[in-house]
Amino acid sequence: MCPPLRRLVVIGNGMAGMRTVEEILVRLPGHFRITVFGAEPQPNYNRIMLSPLLAGEARFDDIVLNSLGWYAEHQINLIAGEAVVAIDRQNRVVHGALGTAVPYDVLLIATGSNPFMLPLPGGKRPGVMTFRSAEDVDAMLGRAAPGKRAVVIGGGLLGLEAAHGLNRRGLRVSVVHLMPTLMERQLDQVAAQLLAAALTARGIDVYTSANTARFDGATADGPVTSVALADGRVIPADLVVMAVGIRPNCDLAKAAGLPCNRGILVDATLRTSDPAVFAVGECIELNQTCFGLVAPIWDMAKIAADEMCGIATSGFTPKASGTRLKVSGIEMFSAGEFSGDDTTEDLILRDAARGRYRRLVLRDDRLAGIVCFGETTDAAWYFELLHQARSIAAIRDTLIFGPQSGAPALEPAP
Repeated sequence: MCPPLRRLVVIGNGMAGMRTVEEILVRLPGHFRITVFGAEPQPNYNRIMLSPLLAGEARFDDIVLNSLGWYAEHQINLIAGEAVVAIDRQNRVVHGALGTAVPYDVLLIATGSNPFMLPLPGGKRPGVMTFRSAEDVDAMLGRAAPGKRAVVIGGGLLGLEAAHGLNRRGLRVSVVHLMPTLMERQLDQVAAQLLAAALTARGIDVYTSANTARFDGATADGPVTSVALADGRVIPADLVVMAVGIRPNCDLAKAAGLPCNRGILVDATLRTSDPAVFAVGECIELNQTCFGLVAPIWDMAKIAADEMCGIATSGFTPKASGTRLKVSGIEMFSAGEFSGDDTTEDLILRDAARGRYRRLVLRDDRLAGIVCFGETTDAAWYFELLHQARSIAAIRDTLIFGPQSGAPALEPAP
């Protein structure tokens, strides 16, 4: 008689949790009886593609990663549209909001993150919303119409992608950003200024060094009609999108008694303090670091799958990740220490007439950081040099121009 299958329950039907399930199916198909809880009613979709969905450049079916048929094919019990409300670690049972109770032998928490809402007057008015899910996109499109006015609070990656999507829908869009330059976590000052100019040329108004004070409406609890800045300026708004950051969603884990700080505390195997419970994705914290980019989350999925399948040979080690802006017609890439410091030096190439800019940050004849704006053809090559920490001494004179045919072979890192 075959032993019963081990019961794996996954809390979170998003990219991190389902990528881990995919990795498990590659390693040990048929080893687990898998149940997946998803708070959203849809199958797993590519959250990175919400901007094209908002812009009308993609349909929802285009961004689905795992169709309902895929779950059935792999005999995965998908409980969609039911959030988990409690984890009973003593009896190893997960409880859903609609009364579903599922026992587990192994539990994977992949609850992602929650958007941060500025605690400002008027923040709960109709028309003030976030941009993290397909439901958020539907809510925005329900209020969007050509000629209407949208204000995006936050000039980071997510905020600018929301601004682009609404701009493509014909709205008059303003971006309000607290810091002096856009995307300050990914771009240096020169690239950020070029980005602001490119957005302005598309009809998007950019307000930097701008502190939001409140959201006003015609009545005390009516829909938002304007955004008031701390310096007295007022920006008309039919729609406000809050894109000022995210916080790991660790409330469920914390209520279950799992140690949490900003995120759920895990070790390098992605295991929590409970040997039967793993966690991956934006909800975790490892060595005082939380993660929001796809590349490290894909690495987490592999390590967690190895560990659950009993074939682990290494732990999760964060690596440098690159950032691209998903705004059609604006090419941008950055990675590593793009701003440099007293221990680095810069190689810079700029074509002001074409709006192109390239900055390479070097330390000890190795690439430490990259910024490319306006043209990113060579970004992957630079990122490989950065990731592998290879010496660029032999091609230093031509490095800024990209890979050169006939260049001397690069010396590998010792």
